Amino acid sequence: MILFIASTKDTAGMNIAKQLISNHSFEKLSETFQENPVYAKTFQNKETRLLFVNTEIIQTQFLGNLFSPQLFIFLSRHSSAKGIPTLSVHTPGNLSEAKFGGKPKTVSISPAGAMKNALLEMAKLTDERELDYDVSYECTHHGPSLDAPAMFVELGSSPKQWQDIKAAEVVADAAVAALFNCSCVSVALGIGGPHYNKKFTKLALSNKKAFGHMIPKYALSEVDAKIIRQCVDRTVETVDSVVLDWKGIKGEHKPKISAVLEEHGVQVERA
Repeated sequence: MILFIASTKDTAGMNIAKQLISNHSFEKLSETFQENPVYAKTFQNKETRLLFVNTEIIQTQFLGNLFSPQLFIFLSRHSSAKGIPTLSVHTPGNLSEAKFGGKPKTVSISPAGAMKNALLEMAKLTDERELDYDVSYECTHHGPSLDAPAMFVELGSSPKQWQDIKAAEVVADAAVAALFNCSCVSVALGIGGPHYNKKFTKLALSNKKAFGHMIPKYALSEVDAKIIRQCVDRTVETVDSVVLDWKGIKGEHKPKISAVLEEHGVQVERA
């Protein structure tokens, strides 16, 4: 079972869900969840459900006690102070304290192949439909922290974009693309650089590398060997390399990161 999740409190998430229902022929079931209708669809023998929650999407830690699906796909708004139109994908979880849902120092399991598929579909459709949106990976952040593969597909970064039905269609299509087999041959952990890492995004869009968890520059002061190992272990696929955004890592953090990676014997590349 694969679960799509949207929040009734989230305008963008609801618009994405509406496009999922109408454009991909989801059927309304007789059952409900949190007094909201449940929808279903089968994609290439993969059974899916679309559920609506009445809490903010990042405050859904309780879902881990109710379901153990093959994949959670959260349909969500994206917010940023700059308000740049952006379509993004990332794994939820907390690299340090839990300020916005989830558990402290606990990341969800990252579906690198599914996220790459969604990212590729976002890039392809924004180009084909001539939409003025950036497409980007985001680093691992916010709740929930789930013991199942989980990913967010997001529409942002301001209320204007949350109401954009054409962009919501792209995100819905990207969510569906996440269900299919990925052509990636190499899966990496990304470390360093900004929250929206253009280098990691470009690598994923231009070759067969996929990224699972990504640890940004701003989090490195609170990240230790245990968290790095957790990010490697809590990825669906085998992580065969670590890509460092070397210029996007403070000098004071480089020795620590190099020592940890050397200890674990992971292949290291520089972006």
